[in-house]
Amino acid sequence: MRLLLQQRPQGHEAPRFVQLMLQPDLLGGWELLRETGQIGGRSTVRREVFLDQAAALAALEHARDQQLKRGFQLMFAQGVEAPK
Repeated sequence: MRLLLQQRPQGHEAPRFVQLMLQPDLLGGWELLRETGQIGGRSTVRREVFLDQAAALAALEHARDQQLKRGFQLMFAQGVEAPK
């Protein structure tokens, strides 16, 4: 599952983005990858590991909700199950 959120640009700055990706790892767990930065600039990637899919999905939904409260807009969603 992949979600791309973007914040409206302020002035002449490039817009900020947050990309959340949920994927299985090779050991049977799940990874939540968070990439943040400015479009066309540097970005930072953080990784969280979860033992089951339900916990990983809950973390993804929580991260998405936090970004929506900060003024980000959902631009793109891809995956088998749409987040609630």
